[in-house]
Amino acid sequence: MQALLPSGVGLFSISKRLLAVFATGALLLCLGACAGHDQQTMVVYLVRHAEKEPGQDPALSPAGRERAELLALILRDTHITRIHSSDYRRTRETAAPVAGQLKRQVSIYDAGDLPALARKLLEERGHHLVVGHSNTTPDMVTLLGGSAGQEIDEASEYDRLYIVSVATDGSVNTELLRYGRPYLSPAATQQP
Repeated sequence: MQALLPSGVGLFSISKRLLAVFATGALLLCLGACAGHDQQTMVVYLVRHAEKEPGQDPALSPAGRERAELLALILRDTHITRIHSSDYRRTRETAAPVAGQLKRQVSIYDAGDLPALARKLLEERGHHLVVGHSNTTPDMVTLLGGSAGQEIDEASEYDRLYIVSVATDGSVNTELLRYGRPYLSPAATQQP
């Protein structure tokens, strides 16, 4: 078996890649089921921007660009009608591959006025992507009536994908999925 593998590639790295492929496939199937909502049900996909470079209003890092491209792949069949981003380079760059694939414009929202965005989404209905930050994404989930769960680890957690569905009767369902390279909490990475 080893003779069939390219130089420097072990079985462990191949199994990690296969696991990532299967996990992405499972996520696509799950999102396909979510995309099956009728147009009367509002569906909002919410993510924090992908990994970024250091600095003031930084661009995405190579890992962040990879995650943004993966997000576009994952959301390709979700019937997103509008894409919303805060006015920061890292959020706009996270939204750009999705916008390009779906041929949608990115609407800029005021990250300091999340209630206004929540009202706009609830009035417009449809299917939306909202790209925000570690401190705004959970708040937006809550403003839409969803359950945000634990705080996002600002330093290193970029893999959350919330799906908030709001039915016409006002009932709300929240799903929290993970995509791309998984987040490992600091407690999980410490050696015993």
